[in-house]
Amino acid sequence: MDIALLSMALSQGKAQQQASISIMKKAMGTAEQQGDALQKLMGSADATAIQQAAQPHLGGSIDIKL
Repeated sequence: MDIALLSMALSQGKAQQQASISIMKKAMGTAEQQGDALQKLMGSADATAIQQAAQPHLGGSIDIKL
């Protein structure tokens, strides 16, 4: 078995693994940012505005009989 060939194969495998880990870390960072943004949006959202958007036909008028 050729030692130089084996060394090159191991080096290439290590480089591929490092690239894969780097991409995975970037994807995890993006997912974390999106999660934080979603939590911020949900925290700042007005409950009545959400209900009005879900059911716009409710609460628009009041029937009063005297």
